[in-house]
Amino acid sequence: MRFALPALLALSLGTAGLSGAARQDRLDRLRWLAGCWEMRRGAAVTLEMWMPPDGNLMLGASRTVVNGAVRETEQLRLGWIGDSLVYHSEPSGQTPTDFKAAAAGDSGFSVANLAHDFPQRIIYRRRGADSLLARIEGPGPNGVKGIDYPLRRVECAAR
Repeated sequence: MRFALPALLALSLGTAGLSGAARQDRLDRLRWLAGCWEMRRGAAVTLEMWMPPDGNLMLGASRTVVNGAVRETEQLRLGWIGDSLVYHSEPSGQTPTDFKAAAAGDSGFSVANLAHDFPQRIIYRRRGADSLLARIEGPGPNGVKGIDYPLRRVECAAR
């Protein structure tokens, strides 16, 4: 089953000639992502943190801990490269990959890189003020394979 973003307010991402202020305005539409997000699955706890947009850039990081041991980390950037809004991912132990934005707005965004093995698409869908669904998709043995990551907003406190 395909993941749909019916409520996504798609922006025209044609950005040729956009000023820095206009680019910042488009990135500001993703300000809702700033903060800390958590997912708990059994003994695994994933925390994803995003800085608010500034200077045409949002920085993020993710860490998954299982029974007190770090299992995965990821460094993230969401910003402009040339005329494209790009989601840059550096997962632990893997090659960094850029995904170009297909749509972005107040209720979510999607990025794609069809040349990448898996995932080829990353989707963030806002679900109210305190919840979001992140999803990765790509080729699977029987068509599109998708993995959902339901996240809830948590306080960004020192732990």
